[in-house]
Amino acid sequence: MRQELLKVIEKNSRIDLKELAVILGVQEAEVVEELAALESEGIICGYHTLINWEKTSEEKVTALIEVRVTPQRGQGFDSIAERIYNYPEVRSVYLISGGYDLMVILEGKSLREVSAFVSDKLSTLETVLSTATHFILKKYKDHGTVISSKKQDEREMITP
Repeated sequence: MRQELLKVIEKNSRIDLKELAVILGVQEAEVVEELAALESEGIICGYHTLINWEKTSEEKVTALIEVRVTPQRGQGFDSIAERIYNYPEVRSVYLISGGYDLMVILEGKSLREVSAFVSDKLSTLETVLSTATHFILKKYKDHGTVISSKKQDEREMITP
């Protein structure tokens, strides 16, 4: 039941508990207990709403920043990752493979604001060797949900 429960709520965390119980073939009380256990064990870390900010009046810029760092003795990448993720502008930090060590996802109000964060805060950290910033221009799919779908051709077909 645990794996199936996680798969269902990962796609829709707002699903009604009664509906979830029916899908899983268990009593609603069992679902409530299992959710509480998953939260207390740190398996469920939070609940999020996916918003298409392009359809709002809010100006928002998202950037993916690759960061190359010098790992610290005895702590590896953990202490520098923690230092970076404590900035409020930072949405996510991942340890990655390849030419860079960390992937930082950052949100700001403008390209200038994001660039200032990278140059003034991120690049000045003593263990940061280099960064590469990539701005997200358009989201097509996010967290498994299609954000931008094809517009249907609304022109009327004329035949001779």
